[in-house]
Amino acid sequence: MIFRSLAELCEKIEKTTKRSEMIKLTSDFLRQLNQVEIEPAVCMLLGRPFPNTSEERLDVSWATLVDIIYRITGASRRELDAAFAKSGDIGTTTAILFASKKVKRQQLFFERPLQLLEVREILRKVAKLRGAGARRKKQRMIEGLLNRCDPLEAKYVVKIIIGEMRTGFQEGLMEMAVARAFKVPVNLVRRASMFAGDISIVASIAAKSGEEGLRNIGPAPMRPIKPMLAQVVQDIEEAIRIHGGMTSFEYKLDGARVQIHKLGNEIRIFSRRLSDVTTSLPEIVDLASRELKANEAIVEGEVIAVDKWGSPLPFQSLLQRFRREREVERMIREIPVKLQLFDLLYLDGRSLVDLPYEERRERLKSIAGEIELTEQMMTSRPDVGKDFLERAMRAGHEGLMAKRPGSPYTPGIRGKLWLKIKPTLEPLDLVIVGAEFGYGRRHEWLSDYYLAARDEATGKFEIIGKTFKGLTDEEIREMTRELQKLVVRAEGRRIWVLPKIVVEVTYNEIQRSPKYPSGMALRFARITQLRPDKSPIEADTLARVRQIFEGQIKRRRQSG
Repeated sequence: MIFRSLAELCEKIEKTTKRSEMIKLTSDFLRQLNQVEIEPAVCMLLGRPFPNTSEERLDVSWATLVDIIYRITGASRRELDAAFAKSGDIGTTTAILFASKKVKRQQLFFERPLQLLEVREILRKVAKLRGAGARRKKQRMIEGLLNRCDPLEAKYVVKIIIGEMRTGFQEGLMEMAVARAFKVPVNLVRRASMFAGDISIVASIAAKSGEEGLRNIGPAPMRPIKPMLAQVVQDIEEAIRIHGGMTSFEYKLDGARVQIHKLGNEIRIFSRRLSDVTTSLPEIVDLASRELKANEAIVEGEVIAVDKWGSPLPFQSLLQRFRREREVERMIREIPVKLQLFDLLYLDGRSLVDLPYEERRERLKSIAGEIELTEQMMTSRPDVGKDFLERAMRAGHEGLMAKRPGSPYTPGIRGKLWLKIKPTLEPLDLVIVGAEFGYGRRHEWLSDYYLAARDEATGKFEIIGKTFKGLTDEEIREMTRELQKLVVRAEGRRIWVLPKIVVEVTYNEIQRSPKYPSGMALRFARITQLRPDKSPIEADTLARVRQIFEGQIKRRRQSG
């Protein structure tokens, strides 16, 4: 399959708003592919070079790509800014510059068109480059790739490298397309995707082995599983009502969720983004090796930073541990961590995800040894639940989780089987899409940030507020460095950036606003913490923002 065919498909998908048409186009395309082309094609259609579970990383910044585009096209910064202002999309900006400059493609002597598998192989070679001179070598390889592209191909190569497809074709639609292409039940595709960690892997198996192959996909040690997610509720009474009059409450810790895999003597730890963080947490590795009474297991828990008395510290303290692969011994002394477990997904050759919550918890207790489990209690009484919440808050935790008795573990799903309750106004996880330089002593720093929520229908990030509050001077300096790597357009003292950085934001209330196209605006927004453990796709949606807004209106009416 030539790469241009994939680019043309993306172009068609981008131009239609009909989900059924997107699914049909994609399923027809998948059926034309060779077996080895399916996994890379599905990845690329979703805007990523490799599967989520792959440890391969391109580590190519937008700034690096811009330098390459300048060299190939001879365009100026002003021309790039004008193209981006016209399109609002980095891939389309690249195509405009390639077309306007009439870039001469470097053809091989037999003028063979660029193949889909060639693109994957080049990106794989880029990802493998490490050490001295790696950046320069990466640039040369990507420049060579883009030099072989026409404007349409260049548009989508850039989108794949940056991870910004923005065609409106999301993972859920890809699952439906895979089911249609290979004539397998969509529910089976979804379940397999949860366990495999990426729909591209599932698509390849579906093409090769059909239903039988998909049914054989389940939890397995050393292959991270998408975490089960929770919906937000306002209070204890709502949680008990949703769960049919009885629920199990657990302390909600202000830490980092981890998935610990044990296979014989080997331990690996994965973050909620399925990244391997084993080397950052050697004491947790030692603890799991020593205490987990199983030959094979997958357990879930929360790692929190603690002070010298064992009391929990804010999540920001823990980030310093997760970001470190060097000087880990020093960080162990400076920021000790503590593990508490709350679920067991796999044990000695058997998947437990379909077992009732209470049974998984009991089995977890039997193999956890001296590792603590999160505080838990089951009740049907709101007053007992409120007392438990107060105890959690006094102990320095965020609030409570409520888990429905008898419920299975559903990887990757945000449903009502798990609920979370916080006593304060629920913060939002938003993405920074722009920033402005400050004034006075902050005049050299990007210290005023545009905050955006994700529109699920389009995949775009829509601005709902702006803030200069919440970060320390050190965090602002670091944020400035990170944002400058992501700049796509500059307007005087303002920049617009790729939507990559997630932050947690509190606010006084949500208001209707004609100022932003989203129609919503945060009042008195404040960044409370950085969330590098979350990807932009996990950011809160516009639908969630509107839900909170409608809840405000409802509570005002009830209070008269």
